[in-house]
Amino acid sequence: MELVGLTFASGWTSGINAYATVLVLGLLGRFAGVDAVPDGFQRTDVLIVMAVLTVLEFVADKIPYLDSAWDAISTFIRPIAGAVIGALVAGANGDLPTVVLASVGGITALVSHAVKSGLRLAINTSPEPVTNVGASLTGDVAVVSVATLAALAPIVAAVIAALLLIATLVILVFAFRRIGKGWQAFRAWLART
Repeated sequence: MELVGLTFASGWTSGINAYATVLVLGLLGRFAGVDAVPDGFQRTDVLIVMAVLTVLEFVADKIPYLDSAWDAISTFIRPIAGAVIGALVAGANGDLPTVVLASVGGITALVSHAVKSGLRLAINTSPEPVTNVGASLTGDVAVVSVATLAALAPIVAAVIAALLLIATLVILVFAFRRIGKGWQAFRAWLART
């Protein structure tokens, strides 16, 4: 059950920032001795690459419309990262637990990514940058907190991730009209660049 909790919570964080998820898990595995973290995440080369990509995403995520372009590209990366994390947590043996955990991680990452992307698109319609930066920083704190908790207390992390996913889905429903406006503004921004 703890592996499912770890996979669900890390899938949720992967949908928001896959690189930071792997970085946090890798650091916890390497320096805090968390056994559930796959050995591959703890390698020096992986930690360096994930740190560089985390910094790039940290910066890109603070700039309106660039964050939506980054999210569009990440649509292909984040669910795959969630699935890979799930498969590696299960041992990547190709057996049923591997397939199940890969599916849990990938689907959770896809849903949390879709919610995050939609909400950020709606926030981009706001004329001031404070809301965008605030939402981005909130996401950063949530990713680091939930990923850390996933490695240390997976069931608690999964419950928190589920509650956050439900809360953001509710907010997304209320923000649906703004998302349409955000999509139009994003297309106009792309046309200008």
